[in-house]
Amino acid sequence: MLRDIEGQVAWVTGAGSGIGQAASVALARAGVRLALTGRGHDALERTADRVRAAGGEALVVPADTSQADAVQRAWDAVHTAYRRCDILVNAAGLNVRERSWREISPAAIDAVIGVDLNGPFYTSRAVLPTMRAQHGGLIIQVSSWAGRYVSKLTGPAYSAAKHGLMALSESLNQEECGHGIRSCCICPGEVATPILDKRPVPVTAEDKGRMLQSEDLAETILFVTRLPSTVCVNEILISPTWNRGYLEGIKL
Repeated sequence: MLRDIEGQVAWVTGAGSGIGQAASVALARAGVRLALTGRGHDALERTADRVRAAGGEALVVPADTSQADAVQRAWDAVHTAYRRCDILVNAAGLNVRERSWREISPAAIDAVIGVDLNGPFYTSRAVLPTMRAQHGGLIIQVSSWAGRYVSKLTGPAYSAAKHGLMALSESLNQEECGHGIRSCCICPGEVATPILDKRPVPVTAEDKGRMLQSEDLAETILFVTRLPSTVCVNEILISPTWNRGYLEGIKL
C-alpha cells in the first residue's frame, strides 16, 4: 500500500525547470514541504509559485551544486528552516553542445562532472547525518539511460558522470541501509526538458512530443516516495515507447 507523505520535507535540486520543477509540484500536491535549489533565483521563484499554487510550502535556496561550499550553505539553510530532511531529489543536470572527444574542453568536462556527479555527492553527503539521526530517509538520484548504456549521443563526460551516479547510489544502499536510508537511481531515456536545447542536432517539436515528459518522471518520483520505508527500489530504467535508440533509420 502506498503511504501518506504529507508533512514530510523534500530538498530538490535542479528545481528551476524540467524534472526538478515537475517533481517539486507533484510532491507539493502530496503535502510535502519543499526546499528548492538551483542556480537561477528567478527560475526557483517561478517553481515556488507553482508549488504554492498547488497548496504547498516552498523555501527557495539558490546554489551552484557543483560547488561543495555552496551546497553546504544551502543545506545549512534547509536544515535551519525544517530541522529534518525525509527526501532528497538530485535532479540537477547539464550537458554541453560540444561534447564529443574531438570537441570537448577541460572546462566543459569539469562543468558536466561538477553538476551531474559531484553535486549529488555533495548533497547526499550533506543530508546523511540528519537522515541517520532520523533513522531513515530517501535519496532519489536522477541518472539517465546514459548511466546504463554508453552512447555517442550524450558524449563521454555525461555518460561517465551518469554511470558514476549509478555507483554512488548503490554505495549509499550498501553503507546506509542499516540506518534506514535508501537510494533509488532513476534512469530515463529521452525526456523533453530544456537540456535538449544543448543537443548538437536540434530536436523537433514532434519528436519532443513523443519523448518522456517531465511530468512522467515526476509521477515516477512520487511513486517511489510513497512506497513503504521498508522498500528500496534500487534502480528504475524507463524510456519512451517510441525509443529512438531502437528504431532503424533514426540518426542519434
